[in-house]
Amino acid sequence: MMEKVRFLKRIGHDFKDLSLLDLALTHRSLGSSNNERLEFLGDSALNFIIGHAIYRLLPNSKEGELSRYRADLVKGKTLAEVANELQIGDHLLLGGGEMKSGGRFRSSILANSVEAIIGAIYLDDGMESCSICVLRWFDSRLKNLEISGRKDSKTELQELMQAHNKPLPFYKIIEISGEAHNQKFTVECKAEGLKSPTRGQGATRRDAEKIAAAKALIGLSNDKRQD
Repeated sequence: MMEKVRFLKRIGHDFKDLSLLDLALTHRSLGSSNNERLEFLGDSALNFIIGHAIYRLLPNSKEGELSRYRADLVKGKTLAEVANELQIGDHLLLGGGEMKSGGRFRSSILANSVEAIIGAIYLDDGMESCSICVLRWFDSRLKNLEISGRKDSKTELQELMQAHNKPLPFYKIIEISGEAHNQKFTVECKAEGLKSPTRGQGATRRDAEKIAAAKALIGLSNDKRQD
């Protein structure tokens, strides 16, 4: 019981109807009464909430840019990361076969469960409560988006190299650590003009590359000022 209370606290919503949460956590492998309809509803709500947030945060971005930012935030990989942060996998209700095959850690199932929970919150207490929860879950990602503005660090570094007619940056995986469902990637970035390669670590190769690229941009800027 206490674990359920802690789970509700992580979600940030006190359900009036807990059966909605149970349904949101029920995978189709358990039968016809599952979370797929809630997932459909949550997907629509999520796209609107994140779209509205990005619209407010990036007033100078055009439609195409806004669409790309939203797509990156609501894609399966990002939702699976949110699910792991909320520890949703520990509470999923799965059929025996799905349980044995590692469904509790499968990214697609975790991502779908996030959308289903969003749908459940919407039905339980409306769009305002739904927005509060979603914006809390995505808070750090939205803040990073606001800071980065129009382009991510990999794009900025690539364009910087092209602007100075230099070779494109080179990224290499140095290490992959952790369990299969919770891996950490360490990536090295080499770029002409850097005194030494930079490294980044993240939950995905791309995240690690972005961090390494951001460090490379700082390094190039510092090196230029010292010359």
